[in-house]
Amino acid sequence: MEGPDDAVLSGAALPPGLVDAVDVLRGRTLTVRPLPGGLTNRNYRVDTDEASYVVRISDPGTGALAIDRDDEHRNSVIAASTGVGAPVHAYVPEASALVIGYIEGRTLTDADVGAAGTLERVAAACRRLHDGPRFVNDFDMFAVQAGYQHLVLDRGYRLPEGYLDHAPVLVRLREALAVQAGPTVACNNDLLAGNCIDDGTDVRLIDYEYAGNNDPCFELGNLACECHLSIEQLEHLVAAYFGAPRPDQVARARLFGLLGQYGWTLWASIQQATSTIDFDFWTWGMEKYEQAAAAFTGPELDGLLDAAAGCR
Repeated sequence: MEGPDDAVLSGAALPPGLVDAVDVLRGRTLTVRPLPGGLTNRNYRVDTDEASYVVRISDPGTGALAIDRDDEHRNSVIAASTGVGAPVHAYVPEASALVIGYIEGRTLTDADVGAAGTLERVAAACRRLHDGPRFVNDFDMFAVQAGYQHLVLDRGYRLPEGYLDHAPVLVRLREALAVQAGPTVACNNDLLAGNCIDDGTDVRLIDYEYAGNNDPCFELGNLACECHLSIEQLEHLVAAYFGAPRPDQVARARLFGLLGQYGWTLWASIQQATSTIDFDFWTWGMEKYEQAAAAFTGPELDGLLDAAAGCR
C-alpha cells in the first residue's frame, strides 16, 4: 500500500466517535498519517502498538457516482475471503468510514504492471478474485455510463464536445460484446496500478468502490487502459489469465477498455462539478475521452468488433 507522507496526526484527525466505534482502535495509542492518492476518499494509515490499518473516509458527494457504500463494505469482505483483498475490520456508516488492514508491500506503478513476471502475477490475482464468491451486486458499464450521462445532462455539468455523437458506436459495442458473453464474475472494476500491492509473495488488489459481478474482460481491458499497456502487453495479460493466447478475448478486452474510458469521462465531469478534493478531474477525464473518441472513429474499430464477436 502506498507509503505515508511525513505528517503525523493524532487520533483526533479522524471523524468524531470513529475511534470509540472500532474495536481495534479503541483505547489504544494511535499514530495517524495521511496516505496519498484517492479521488473519492481520504485515506489514513493508523498504527497501533499491535497492528496497522487503513481508515478510508468517503466523500459524502460520491452518491452521484453510483457508489453504494454498503455494497462496497460487503464486497470488500468477500474479496478479503479470497486472500486477494485486505482484511476488513470495521464499517462505520455514520462516519463514512471503512477500516481495513494495512498491506505491507510495494504499490505497483504502470511500468511494474506491464513488466514480464509481474504481469502474470497481476493476472493470477484477477483470476483468484474472479474465481471466488460472487459479489452482492452487478456492475455494467453500459448502464453506469447511461446513468452518468443522464445526470450530467440533467444538471448541466460540463460535457466534452462531440461526446453524444458516439452513441451509435455504443450500440455496436454492446451487440459485438454480447455474442461471446459468458458468466459474470466478481470484479474490482477499477483496477489501476495504485490498487495493486505486491506483498512479496502475491499481488493483492484493494479498493472495491465499484466492485460488482461483471465480464472478466472488462477487468482486463480497463486495467490495460489505466496502466497504459501496449497491445502486446494486453495480449500477454489475456494469455496469462486464460492460460493460452486468445485473440477474441483480447478484442473483447480492448472494446471493454474503450467503453470504460468513455464512461469514466463522465465520472470526471461529475467529480469536477461536485468533489471537494483538489484535483483536475476535467483534464484527467479528457485524456480518457480523447483516447476513446480516437478509437471509435479509427480504422481498427470494425476489425475489433468482428474479432470480439468471433467473426475473424
